[in-house]
Amino acid sequence: MTLVPAADPAAARASFRAGLAVPSSGWAPGHTQANLVVLPRDWAWDMLLFGQRNPQPVPLLDVTDAGSYRTVLAPDADLRTDLPRYRVWRDGELVDEPTDVADLWTDDLVAFLIGCSFSFETALLDAGVPVRNIEQGRNVSMYRTNRECRPAGRLSGPLVVSMRPVPGHLVATAVQVTARMPAVHGAPVHVGSPAALGIADLARPDFGDPVESAAGDVPVFWACGVTPQAALMASRPPFAITHAPGHMFVTDVPDAVYRQP
Repeated sequence: MTLVPAADPAAARASFRAGLAVPSSGWAPGHTQANLVVLPRDWAWDMLLFGQRNPQPVPLLDVTDAGSYRTVLAPDADLRTDLPRYRVWRDGELVDEPTDVADLWTDDLVAFLIGCSFSFETALLDAGVPVRNIEQGRNVSMYRTNRECRPAGRLSGPLVVSMRPVPGHLVATAVQVTARMPAVHGAPVHVGSPAALGIADLARPDFGDPVESAAGDVPVFWACGVTPQAALMASRPPFAITHAPGHMFVTDVPDAVYRQP
């Protein structure tokens, strides 16, 4: 039976809370989705500064008080249970990918909600730009690049990008549409040859799934909210929780809130 994504954000979160672990692209269309990074309070300033210095890959939408699992982006949601899948990190190493982190949450943890490119997919579709990962029922392709982010305190690491194949004649439209949404990564960082970003093979993404291109498609690359996970691997904080790539927090906030005129 084909799984039909929930159109309502609360219904989407309820499905994920019940244990459904699928990529969230295409769920609650028209609503903003967010990456999640959770760190001990001792590392919170470094993360806040990392976002301020690298606003395109790390556009901060909300930062919680220490210990809080609530966010203004969806006041009734629970950040410990309402994502489809999480990642748990210890000393920069991935140790688990659970669907619930309630037993790991402590009063010392600060959560960062970061804009996600899934939030502009509805705008692309409305503008007539096909979104191949949605068409193919796959997670978006994500890659580490040869571009370094600006370091912040103890955090440093490479830029991670998401890639969507776009018909050549619609690339300008895709750029114009996404440039109006800087809070969810904005305009692409690169169009065309993946080698310019140090990407050897589009068929082998570092995160997510390979997405097939149609004839006439051009690879278009956007800054990606998995960038902080690459920084965690490089900087090795003692403990962290993140979303699993492509398994985002679905908010109650309409995409239009982050769309500039």
